Amino acid sequence: MVGPSSQFYISQRLRLHYLNWGNEDKPPLVLIHGGRDHAHNWDWVANALRHDYHIVAPDLRGHGDSEWAIGGMYAITDFVLDIAQLLEALDRFPVRIVAHSLGANIALHYTGFYPDNVHKLVAIEGMGPPPRVLSDRVNAAVDERMRGWVGNMQKLAGRQPRRYPSLDAAAERMQEVNSFLSPEQARHLTVNGMARNEDGTYTWKFDNYVRSFPPYRYDEEELRSIWGRIACPTLLVRGTESWASDPVEDGRIEAFQNAELRNFEGAGHWVHHDQLDEFVAAARAFLAD
Repeated sequence: MVGPSSQFYISQRLRLHYLNWGNEDKPPLVLIHGGRDHAHNWDWVANALRHDYHIVAPDLRGHGDSEWAIGGMYAITDFVLDIAQLLEALDRFPVRIVAHSLGANIALHYTGFYPDNVHKLVAIEGMGPPPRVLSDRVNAAVDERMRGWVGNMQKLAGRQPRRYPSLDAAAERMQEVNSFLSPEQARHLTVNGMARNEDGTYTWKFDNYVRSFPPYRYDEEELRSIWGRIACPTLLVRGTESWASDPVEDGRIEAFQNAELRNFEGAGHWVHHDQLDEFVAAARAFLAD
């Protein structure tokens, strides 16, 4: 079976990459990966759904085969702009979106800002930290937040990306971080997520600066306002073995007009990897008209 083609678009002078899985006569489905991941994280999901949808999977700025941000600032506003630019270029509204973690956070923001542009949304653990943690962060004194951010950026400036002697070594490291991954999954994600250096070693493609969060962010009241503007049916997905807070138990789901929660047993943060078949079945059923 033929794989996806690599294509590019421009946002804020950055050349950003996306995978186009073809079938452009089918309804559009956009798959948005999480932080420090890449578009090929969706390959298994895309292969399962490609006959029913025109699937597009972008590499976020600073990730995969997209260019890194000039200056190293990665704000949610920039990511939302990038997705807006991509969808304008595709010009296939309204779209369906399936997104994970940072990507789901971006998708929730975009859909709240442009509710008419999204037909259905599946958001895997994209609501950010639990309310109490978020409150502590946004309510910290402005000088404390700024000093913390500056200090973190300075540390990252001196941080050398880890070099791995082989792809196998990197795949083993990936499995240490996510024990739910099979060796085959870890290998696939590693092969597509690494660049080879001149000395024969390998490093991850993502920009180290994506590890730093800007000192200014939306507070919970603003987030609830954004979520409340989402008009389309929304499926919130969570792994029972993940760190993510349950949006039903913490009350955040109440901010949505039309959302439901699906907890996946035996899954961590990467539900679409950890329980692939079950997730695909749920997504297929939810996305269908």
